[in-house]
Amino acid sequence: MQRKNAPKKIHIIGSVGSGKTTLAKELSLLLNIPYYELDNVVWKRHKTGDIRRTEEERDKYLTSIINSDSWIIEGVHNEDWVSPSFHHAQLIIFLDTKNSTRIYRIIKRFMFQILRIEKSNYTPTIKIFFKMFKWNRYFEQVGKPDFFTKYGKYSDKFAVIHHKKSLKNYFTLEP
Repeated sequence: MQRKNAPKKIHIIGSVGSGKTTLAKELSLLLNIPYYELDNVVWKRHKTGDIRRTEEERDKYLTSIINSDSWIIEGVHNEDWVSPSFHHAQLIIFLDTKNSTRIYRIIKRFMFQILRIEKSNYTPTIKIFFKMFKWNRYFEQVGKPDFFTKYGKYSDKFAVIHHKKSLKNYFTLEP
């Protein structure tokens, strides 16, 4: 059952380890809205390895999601191909968690994936592990300022969240 007056089209953006997927899953359950990871829009997942979608396939898939009645889209991407999602979203949640929190989560996620406690869409390698730190730094230095420059026109739909507790203004979430 959907909550009264809750947004039905939500885009969550943030750096690696900011909590995007966790929040998307929680909101999906709370609001009974499907969630989609942008990484899975870019990649076709196969047991034998991931295959990158063509730009046309990627855009068509994203358009099909956006044209549905309700959705939660989450990802680090803020390139031009994602702009229709920001345009159609009723709420854009920007997770602006502390860098130290993100670093801790990257390490924890990697350990859990290696120990097979947590599932991943990719093979957790040491190369990917170090790339996550690089991606985190890049998002902080380039992606974040770029997002606010490119999509500031939607600031009336922004919720910049530094800590999950801040979301209580928008949703009733479990502690």
